[in-house]
Amino acid sequence: MKNYLRYTFYLMFMVVGALLIMGLLPKFAIGGHTMRKVDILSDLREKKVIVEDTTYLDSIIPQPKPVFIDTCKTGVTCIEDYSDSTARGMAPFYEALSRRDTMNRPVRIAYYGDSFIEADIMTSDLRSMLQSEYGGSGMGYTPVSYSMTEFRPTVKQSFDGWDAHSKIDSIGFINKYQDISGHYAFLSDSTAFTLLHGVKKYAAHLDTCTTSSFYFRTYGTTNLSASVNGRITRSFLVSGKGELQKESVNGKIGSVLWTVSHSDSATFYGISMESYPGLCLDNFSIRGSSGIHLNQIPLQTYLDFHQLRKYDLIVLQFGLNITAHRVLDYTKYKNQMKTVIDHLKEAFPEAGILLISIGDRENTTDNGELHTLPEVKALIRFQQAIAAENHIAFYNLYNAMGGEGSIVKMVEKGQANRDYTHINFKGGKQIAGILFESLKYGQEQYERRKAYERE
Repeated sequence: MKNYLRYTFYLMFMVVGALLIMGLLPKFAIGGHTMRKVDILSDLREKKVIVEDTTYLDSIIPQPKPVFIDTCKTGVTCIEDYSDSTARGMAPFYEALSRRDTMNRPVRIAYYGDSFIEADIMTSDLRSMLQSEYGGSGMGYTPVSYSMTEFRPTVKQSFDGWDAHSKIDSIGFINKYQDISGHYAFLSDSTAFTLLHGVKKYAAHLDTCTTSSFYFRTYGTTNLSASVNGRITRSFLVSGKGELQKESVNGKIGSVLWTVSHSDSATFYGISMESYPGLCLDNFSIRGSSGIHLNQIPLQTYLDFHQLRKYDLIVLQFGLNITAHRVLDYTKYKNQMKTVIDHLKEAFPEAGILLISIGDRENTTDNGELHTLPEVKALIRFQQAIAAENHIAFYNLYNAMGGEGSIVKMVEKGQANRDYTHINFKGGKQIAGILFESLKYGQEQYERRKAYERE
């Protein structure tokens, strides 16, 4: 038999040689798009970080001053609160934390974001830290069928029998059916199930919870059952006319199996695992989103969930899918986000809203040097203006990470990907710790102000 192995090496040498030659070519444009310079040795070169002058941003949009900002202690990036008399900044969340022991539900955070927090990256560790400080357990809310379940370490989830739809679907998604997470499902068979197992390995407070709830709408009758820890089974015969409903089971829940054995017509949403007194954080990540998709969730859907699943803080963390090459003016996006925030204020009238900026993103120059994209710094200024003009709270994640070059350091430590944009779970834990300290410090300062005002 003829040996073709040497041809493989020939091909490899030809490809490597071609890439090296392409690395000598200057940048060029095709159809108005500047092609990125080829450099297969970039990972071997020492990365230098360029600090750019940002004073030009003042000519684009002035930097707003918060209504109130704490005098931060060393090592803490304070949350800037731009709330007015409507108190839609951090006060509702901090007040809920102070009353958590007397509430008949958990203090809840709805954390909206893009691929930066996909599969519970960062939010998993933030949840664990908050629960260690303020109590609570469980991973929160998950769709009945979730495409990222094999990558998410905070719950073991298996399911079957669902005709599931997600906002990231390229076709077939219908906005009016979606829940607050951008998902919905119908029965694809006569029965369907979702099994959730708490986990012990990744983070604390995930192995058990005390309440699991199933959210759905039914037209006619639906038969549900819940099996807790593989032993106790409770059945529900539910009727309805399309209103949002939930059924719950309680106990020391390590696993729960929710089964639909019959339904005339129904839309199924998600399952929660949580405990109170304490805190619950729901990860609502939508890959590729700029945050504008939140406007497409029907107001009535938000209001229905507000009645059955109240939130005390809505977090908005977007930016990766907004920045565009050489675009420094994000006025259009600022105006679009105003409609989103107005929508959320109407939907969740008792919740505070926190906008978290985009983090550090670096780009490689022709000389192999790295610098934060100018578009990122411009967008952060506009995000700060969004918070100020809409009287909500703002957190500068870019500064909290360490500013210029911070994502480069994370890549070198194995905490972020080499796209110099996305973090991994290791990096998520670091950033979660930074944000946790800011939230904790803000809550402490809130309590001190309350005590001072009472005197």
